[in-house]
Amino acid sequence: MKLKLILLFLFLVTLPSLGQEGFQFEKEIEKVVIPFKFINNLIFIPLKVNGIELNFLLDSGVEETILFSLGDNTEVRFFNVEKITLRGLGSESSVEGLKSTNNTLEINGLKSTDHLLYVVLDQSFNISSHIGIPVNGIIGYSFLKNNLVDINYRKKKISVYKSNKKINRKIDKKYERLPITIERSKPYVFCDVTIDSIKIPLKLLIDIGNGDAIWLFENDFIGVTIPEKNFQDYLGKGFSGDVEGKRAKIKDFSISKFQFQGPIAAFPDSSSIKSVKMVQDRAGSVGSEILKRFNIVLDYSNGNLFLKKNLNFKDPFHYNKSGIEVQHNDLQWVKETVSLETPISGVSYDPSSSNITNNFKYKFVLKPIYEISNVRKGSTADLSGLQKGDIIISINKLKTYRFTLQEIQSFLKPDEEKWMTFEVERDNQILIIKFKLFNVL
Repeated sequence: MKLKLILLFLFLVTLPSLGQEGFQFEKEIEKVVIPFKFINNLIFIPLKVNGIELNFLLDSGVEETILFSLGDNTEVRFFNVEKITLRGLGSESSVEGLKSTNNTLEINGLKSTDHLLYVVLDQSFNISSHIGIPVNGIIGYSFLKNNLVDINYRKKKISVYKSNKKINRKIDKKYERLPITIERSKPYVFCDVTIDSIKIPLKLLIDIGNGDAIWLFENDFIGVTIPEKNFQDYLGKGFSGDVEGKRAKIKDFSISKFQFQGPIAAFPDSSSIKSVKMVQDRAGSVGSEILKRFNIVLDYSNGNLFLKKNLNFKDPFHYNKSGIEVQHNDLQWVKETVSLETPISGVSYDPSSSNITNNFKYKFVLKPIYEISNVRKGSTADLSGLQKGDIIISINKLKTYRFTLQEIQSFLKPDEEKWMTFEVERDNQILIIKFKLFNVL
């Protein structure tokens, strides 16, 4: 699933946020390197919250730090707690939460004290099943605001620098610099979008927490219209339900001097964004499917975004051709056979020799279970008979437990049109369902 799960659209409806100093370097430290996991075009980093390590999505599209799905991490202590109400995307309904101050967040020599946290109490709001690893929270502005944050997508590492003349000159020499604005604690940049041969300059949120290439808000007045060739699709999950919209290929997209031909844009339904508090003239977002094609440096303090092309730059733009979304359901015990090659006692070991006895033993290991979480109406998967809730046993005769969630999702985005054979379990019955992945754009 291409995720903006989330709190792109989250806003707090009860209390104003408190000022925070953000992350500061500890004494004599001027650079911190943070390895990250890059899954579904999203960045996940470990942060200690009051001494307990949790896994966070790094998202420039959110202001507040939000915790959820704590699960077994109930030992995390929160201070100065009070109940609040949180409201999310697509509905007037709200969920119960907590507001906590005076917390300490830290990682590798960076520390934020008196940190404001919002805690979602509804355990059903859980993005871990869509990612394939435990995810406990989302962090944005407080992590990015003070320092130079260099994101190397190829090496999967973040380098955080204390700003100084030497490092500033080095970055300015190697990167293309773009001016950005920071509004309501989020970064915005002007880009050019060409739809139906009409080039439109647009103000877009720089959104590293959005796995898509581009989100555009339909607006006939400024020329943001949905191309004729499109399809209705599931775009993500908000607090109050699924986010729907259309996907379509646009002619091209430009950010500074860098141009991309034929990226896939998402156009969320107006009902999905009706509760979003927009800054003036915002027309959408540029997400990680574009940003991952660069090494990027975010410099909030001086209003700069630095870009340098990497080896991903010319990668083609893919999309899910199947019409299904897959999520991690649970774990299962799988019996595996292990071959033990043991030299005969008293004989020297020679790999080419036949003086080896083959012994076998079984071991049981925990492997993931995957299920279909959503089926796009009218898609090839829908017409073939696949249903939400089907447990996927194999794809093209390959057992799914051998693969990560990201690998399974990649099977659904081939360059070419191809046939797929799904073995699924439904109501204790095994079904074999075949369908073809068509290029509808």
